[in-house]
Amino acid sequence: MQKLFVAFDASPSAWRALQYAIKLAKEQGRIQLHIANVHPEPVIYGEIQVYASREKIEEEQRTYSLDILKPAIEEASRAQVSFESEVLIGHTALTIVSRAEELQCTGIIMGTRGMGAIANLVLGSVATKVIHLTKLPVTLVK
Repeated sequence: MQKLFVAFDASPSAWRALQYAIKLAKEQGRIQLHIANVHPEPVIYGEIQVYASREKIEEEQRTYSLDILKPAIEEASRAQVSFESEVLIGHTALTIVSRAEELQCTGIIMGTRGMGAIANLVLGSVATKVIHLTKLPVTLVK
């Protein structure tokens, strides 16, 4: 069975990427989706610790990420495709690549912000970084 890693952040292009992945899974069968939301580790400095502990901040961030992931889970459930989901913490591009490889995924599907070529070269993007970091096939959905 093939496994496709689907990065999901609830952006319009992430929704289109999820819908594309679901369509592939329904058409081809024997494809399992791994839907994940990745958020960076919280940066806690100075007096912030007086107001909220690291644990509380991490809990809030996890809750927020689960809220982002919930509609994607509902969409995949409605479509009746095989899937798993999780919230990941770390540098977004590195985490996507390392987790996809760890899970032995056969590819990565993700949205792109639709930046132009020049802006992408200057600013970079998660999608661009993923492409450069992985040996897996990457499908970008605009």
